[in-house]
Amino acid sequence: MKAWHRTRTALTAVNGTTLAGLLVATATGTRIRRGRHGVLIAENYRFRFPAGTCFTVGSVIITKRSAEWLLDESDDRRVRLFTHECRHAGQYAFLGPLFWPAYWLACGWSYTLTTSYGVRNWFEKNAGLADGAYPLELPLRPWAHKLFGREEGRTAPPGT
Repeated sequence: MKAWHRTRTALTAVNGTTLAGLLVATATGTRIRRGRHGVLIAENYRFRFPAGTCFTVGSVIITKRSAEWLLDESDDRRVRLFTHECRHAGQYAFLGPLFWPAYWLACGWSYTLTTSYGVRNWFEKNAGLADGAYPLELPLRPWAHKLFGREEGRTAPPGT
């Protein structure tokens, strides 16, 4: 395992976010398996929220699919999705429990400006929008476009 993977795994263990991920996994009846790069995979998550195929809490990737499905290296989209979720684990390593309010504020910002929780969300952009199956761009809502759009050739608010 690479030094960064060991460091990320240690940081998310120390800051408690991996424990939180394990609690979510256990409370929702998923089966926990070892993945690559120091992450754990909680497979067969059965709830509707969140809507995506996977989400990450600490160094635990929680997926509605099987661990084998997510770890299939013959499928480029799955490799990219796994990489996207590992980037979120890295964000947890840096922010610890502060990730949650920061992430939800970023979701609110994105949704307020567009119709997506991810397109203008810094955390999703940093993890790779396309890798996480998010659209790369969506138009601003009309009020946001009037406020932020076309300013000196910009079509997006500053900082997005």
